[in-house]
Amino acid sequence: MDLSNKSSPSSSRLTVILTVLLAVALAAGALVYWLTRPPAVRVAQNVPGMDGRPPGLAVRDVARIGTIFEAGPGKASTLPGLWPGFRGADFSNVATAAVPALATTWPANGPRALWAVDLGEGYAAPAVRNGRVYLLDYDEARRADILRCFSLEDGREIWRRGYGVQLKRNHGMSRTIPAVTERYAVTIGPRGHVMCVEADGGRYLWGIDMERRFGTRIPDWYTGQCPLIDGDTVVLAPCGTNVFMLGVDLASGRSVWETPAPGGLKMSHSSVVPASIAGRRMFVYAAVGGLAGVAADGAERGNILWQTPEWKANVIAPAPVVMPDGRVFVTAGYGAGSMVFQVTREGDAFKVAVLRSFNPRGGLACEQQTPLYYRGRLFGILPKDAGANRSQFVCADTDGTLLWTSGPDVRFGLGPFMVAGDRFLMLDDNGVLTMAQASAERYIPMARARVLAGTDSWGPLALAGTRLLARDSKRMVCLELGEEGK
Repeated sequence: MDLSNKSSPSSSRLTVILTVLLAVALAAGALVYWLTRPPAVRVAQNVPGMDGRPPGLAVRDVARIGTIFEAGPGKASTLPGLWPGFRGADFSNVATAAVPALATTWPANGPRALWAVDLGEGYAAPAVRNGRVYLLDYDEARRADILRCFSLEDGREIWRRGYGVQLKRNHGMSRTIPAVTERYAVTIGPRGHVMCVEADGGRYLWGIDMERRFGTRIPDWYTGQCPLIDGDTVVLAPCGTNVFMLGVDLASGRSVWETPAPGGLKMSHSSVVPASIAGRRMFVYAAVGGLAGVAADGAERGNILWQTPEWKANVIAPAPVVMPDGRVFVTAGYGAGSMVFQVTREGDAFKVAVLRSFNPRGGLACEQQTPLYYRGRLFGILPKDAGANRSQFVCADTDGTLLWTSGPDVRFGLGPFMVAGDRFLMLDDNGVLTMAQASAERYIPMARARVLAGTDSWGPLALAGTRLLARDSKRMVCLELGEEGK
């Protein structure tokens, strides 16, 4: 007789008993949880740009901006020299007006170092005004963005103002340049925090968290955008969900004008630059997703005058270079190459057309630094993907065609460059400073010396009188380039 599919009476009773006991245990557990459960908590999700603030309201309490302050022993000097922000007084990185005579040669050990200070890791560069040096630093021990104000005379710190913000090292941390007027100093931190303080004593005035207020997507290597001061406003490009660009009143922190977001444009590592094209003042920005010009004057201030999606680079650090004839040169690294646009005006309407597009091996391209426009030519350092000419200092026509290079034995990595008086200054990755004649005809070297001991000397240079400020990833030095520094 087959009993494989039949159960005995005793086994059936055992199954019933076990099922009842399991049900009782589950019910008892549920009763205990219901009697001892914690009180309900209402969770409100924080959505960037949707915090309910009225449009244009100054944000003084977000991220507790400006709460850190310390006075130092330094005193402002009376030394001459002005470098008030990104690319100098006229945003060109060309310092020729009122520059004292610089030495034509250097001692074997290079120009004299007047002072040096240790910094948090990064590439943020200084601004100079009224004998003060302003630099946005990151204090890893305190986990804080810190605007540090030094004496141009001796490098002693006068004061510091900042706020706490959590950062992880990502090819350095701080990488922007303050914008400074007689009354105000404005910074943009790695996570998009904007801070405005009084330029002399560092008193906090107002702040904006662009991530929370506008829904800004911070670029992968943190914010590289430097603030642009235009008259009594600071111009920002948050590229948020609703606001593409805006002007903020320096005195109050309130929005003066706002440019509605056109869609598809995200914040890059590039900076807004002022320009004049066909008689109109405008602000030009190379965003991820396209290039645009925004009206800077008249009743249309804040309106987009023109834009193009043709510039498609995903990682953009150099700022646009706007030339007198309405040509706009844009470039980026990581294989993006460069493009040259022609912006024209017909009545009140602007048009933009592509004149040329090429890869890094086809002409002038830069990865980190913004090219120079000088004497009707473009100058820059080629990126690492430029083939045999990689990392060389080069001269190009306004369409990007290379005219000459510094040669295969003179390479500069990703370092900064500028025009100082009648010469070029170039700093390579390892802190070697090169001086060459500012010639549009050929490369004419004059002097070369190592001035920094560290690595990744990528922060832009700043010139104040005959004093040059340069940095590597962890240290800033002030060099005397005048005859007395020989």
